[in-house]
Amino acid sequence: MSTSRRHTAAILFTVTALSISVGAVAQQGARDGQWSSYAGDAGSTKYSSLDQINADNFAALQPAWRWQSLDGSLNFDDIDREVSFGRMQGTPLMVDGVLYMITSLNQVVALDAASGETLWSFNPEIYRSGGPVGALGFHQRGVAYWRDGDEARILVATQDGFIYSLRAEDGSVDTGFASGRVDMTDGIPRAVRGELDWQGAPPLGAVSPPIVVGDILVVSQITSNRPRYKERPPLWIRGYNIRTGELAWTFHTIPLEGEFGNETWEEDSWRTAGNGGVWSMMSADLELGYVYLPTEAATNDFYGGHRPGDNLFTESLVCLDARTGERVWHFQMVHHGIWDFDNPAAPNLIDIEVDGRKIKAVAQVTKQGFTYVFDRVTGEPVWPIPETPVPQSDFALPGEHLSPTQPIPSKPPAFARQGIDESDLVDFTPEIRAEAEEILKQYTYGPLFTPPTLSVPGGNRGTLILPGAGGGANWTGAGVDPEHGILYVPSSESPNAPLMTTLPAEESNFNFLRLSNQSVRGPRGLPLLKPPYATITAIDMNKGEILWQQANGEDYAPVSNHPDLAGMDLPPLGGGGRQAVLVTSTLLIHAQTTLDGAVLVARDKMTGEELQTIPLPANGGGAPMTYEIDGKQYIVLSILSNPVPELIAFALP
Repeated sequence: MSTSRRHTAAILFTVTALSISVGAVAQQGARDGQWSSYAGDAGSTKYSSLDQINADNFAALQPAWRWQSLDGSLNFDDIDREVSFGRMQGTPLMVDGVLYMITSLNQVVALDAASGETLWSFNPEIYRSGGPVGALGFHQRGVAYWRDGDEARILVATQDGFIYSLRAEDGSVDTGFASGRVDMTDGIPRAVRGELDWQGAPPLGAVSPPIVVGDILVVSQITSNRPRYKERPPLWIRGYNIRTGELAWTFHTIPLEGEFGNETWEEDSWRTAGNGGVWSMMSADLELGYVYLPTEAATNDFYGGHRPGDNLFTESLVCLDARTGERVWHFQMVHHGIWDFDNPAAPNLIDIEVDGRKIKAVAQVTKQGFTYVFDRVTGEPVWPIPETPVPQSDFALPGEHLSPTQPIPSKPPAFARQGIDESDLVDFTPEIRAEAEEILKQYTYGPLFTPPTLSVPGGNRGTLILPGAGGGANWTGAGVDPEHGILYVPSSESPNAPLMTTLPAEESNFNFLRLSNQSVRGPRGLPLLKPPYATITAIDMNKGEILWQQANGEDYAPVSNHPDLAGMDLPPLGGGGRQAVLVTSTLLIHAQTTLDGAVLVARDKMTGEELQTIPLPANGGGAPMTYEIDGKQYIVLSILSNPVPELIAFALP
């Protein structure tokens, strides 16, 4: 396969990669009742073959135990700012009867998987390093597990930018791992330990778990998503030796001078540009030794006048040889991104058969509602992804360098609405529709990839972007049924309009920047657009076709409780949210928000029909997982109880 003019896809085979047999065992999810990776396995399937809990008995599930986050017992009297810990998004691992969990404040705990009893804990005290990186509050989504013989380690990358290796048996720090911890800022340009940004946060950190490939720990980074200056840290991907903590390799997501892709940063913008790394989860094919990186946008999210060019390897799927850090292949989903369309989720590894040809595939779901599917060995698209002309607006911000085309998958179909026109407006009554039309006139709008515009007080309120910066898909990602070759994608549909403006030179050196991402209110406090507002879509990956799509929930409070719509026969509204899915051999399971409170839902995998629900004490926080111990299957997820989040485990009586 040749490298295209646009650098949309490229392959770089190494001698090591060529020597690997590709006749690998299919991705089959979590095995033997364990859950040893964040999403069940390194391929991010979120799948378990356990079948004790099924459609006949799901409603009989009862809480087996509840565990309250240790964050609630900490004392912050000597901290001169508020420390919030309510955003617990972690998903535990389960290995040999022990759960390994991370809290909002990055405390790592080991719990007895049968009783929920705390066995040990480790507190890195990230709240002493400053405020949370990323401006989205303190949170972390998981840890990684490594074992070699009798040695086992829990690996964690913290939100204040350190990597720890903990002994799995007691939580003690492995001082042989870089003498106790690795400082992730070391060697990263414009990342200075101790210097806080304008929001009071450290220069970089991590909010998603690292991933283990052999004896290499692959670690990603995150930095502020609301920068005031174009000089930001580039978020390189690094591989560390798990035994020693020694840096094994670095992959420059913003290529340095002389490296492949550097020429896509015109006007030497690579010298100052930042971000462009991975803030979500990564995936790996452990047999190939490859790791798959879903990269984010460059600084700043909605204006690229300071970084002309396609900007590799931002908003791309990049495949690396995890042993060397060498690029094997890549594909850029968004050229010169200015819509905050980060690749937000772990790529899903799935083995499929297309037109009689067996393919070891990788699928990347995106904020913009596409699913990009590749041969995960070669990077060849499974279905064509042609470069397609996109809007070249006269209203684009001055100095912007729009890409004339973007790569649009021919298959599968989009799982979310894309772009806005009058046909999308809410129309519960003719009067409401007319009011929605008047609101729409206040914005710039159009098809997907319509560029952001300047927000003018009393005038244009900016560009409506749909899906908004939150997606479409987001970090909750997708799940895989390897038995049937189906991908399940939770998605939401809410437009936003970035408030683009200028600031005085002493406050920013951007020509334009986003002050906020404005939510868009429709008429009378209703949504601006028609329902559904959240969906779950099943994609037949052998055919590249949508198998089914269901609104996630019948109700949505702003609509269901609206006095002007009382007594009206409303369609399914999809107000249940965009919670991560768990796939088992019997069910599709996820949390959902309803008018009466949160529930855990079991769906038919082949039709999407809601089969049964059980009540949750609070809204779901993290992705659910499942395991078996002593012949009993458990389902565990974090819930956002107030004031202290919890883990809750369900099992049959």
